[in-house]
Amino acid sequence: MNKLRVLGIGAGYFSPFQYLGWQRIDEAECVGIVNRDVIKAQALADRFGIAAVFGDLDQALQATEPDLVDIITPPETHLAMVGRCVARGIPAICQKPFGRDYAQALAITEQAEAAGVTLAVHENFRWQPWYREAKRLIEAGRLGSLHGVAFRLRPGDGQGARAYLDRQPYFQQMPRFLVKETAIHWIDTFRFLAGEVQSVYASLRRLNPVIAGEDAGVIVFEFAGGASGLFDGNRLNDHVASNPRRTMGEAWIEGSAGVLRLDGDARLWWKPQQADEQEHRYDRGPDDTFGGGACEWLQRHVVAHLRGGAPLENSARAYLANLRVQEAVYHSAATGCRIEMAAFDPLQPAAHAG
Repeated sequence: MNKLRVLGIGAGYFSPFQYLGWQRIDEAECVGIVNRDVIKAQALADRFGIAAVFGDLDQALQATEPDLVDIITPPETHLAMVGRCVARGIPAICQKPFGRDYAQALAITEQAEAAGVTLAVHENFRWQPWYREAKRLIEAGRLGSLHGVAFRLRPGDGQGARAYLDRQPYFQQMPRFLVKETAIHWIDTFRFLAGEVQSVYASLRRLNPVIAGEDAGVIVFEFAGGASGLFDGNRLNDHVASNPRRTMGEAWIEGSAGVLRLDGDARLWWKPQQADEQEHRYDRGPDDTFGGGACEWLQRHVVAHLRGGAPLENSARAYLANLRVQEAVYHSAATGCRIEMAAFDPLQPAAHAG
């Protein structure tokens, strides 16, 4: 079987993790990189053995004839780039944040669906090995009846006037920051572990005055299956870890049979009810890339869907559920109200002030 031909768009901070993922997948080959700065793109192409570099997307699509386009660019580019892929019937993976806002993400999704073209979203945290193992244990009944999930975000990269400038400087100017850029990962991961969100309550604030948006907050979730969730995050403090960005914090997953705990070095610890805690050993994935190889596992998932029709967890339509919750979180913080998801319309949030 011929390899899946992948065209990458983008050469920013996060793109090397995705190009490394494609390099490690035998069934796929990244055949080109598109970027306005062709010098940056050429450096990545040389690093990952990619044959061609382009400054123009249409030229790249014609020259490479890809089977899949990996869009690794900012939200304001997504509508046009997905549109150009869809017009040619080419499936795409679109980086998050997905679209400029919920309305645009919905429009992009509907555009792809109307054309019958697969569109996935690159939301990779649920593919981190520790969460895949936690899900396996939950489904195997190891935790008993699930009643709580919690995450304490403490990456420690948000203090002072130079916060984020060395890596992702645009973070300072985002009017919506902590939830849209970071907590969205755990909205998706919590849904992966505990099921659909029934209601949310949120309190958000800004700790670092040089940041335009919020950089700290607490979000309380209720899930349809009866479990509750807690996201407690700030980007200023760090946590105990050899690399604070590996897990970005610590998690607790609680059930009637005991507690599964994730530490900052991606170790899982299992404490049965009324018994001592012991390490639960599993494959934590490579430590030379982001999130234990999460980008690669997401990419493999999309390849399996395109090659053999395997179910797709991260379709654009499925991802809209995360963005609905995200909008409810911001609306809750603005109004001080608990938001019931069944009645919440993210296109008309003012209708849910009570």
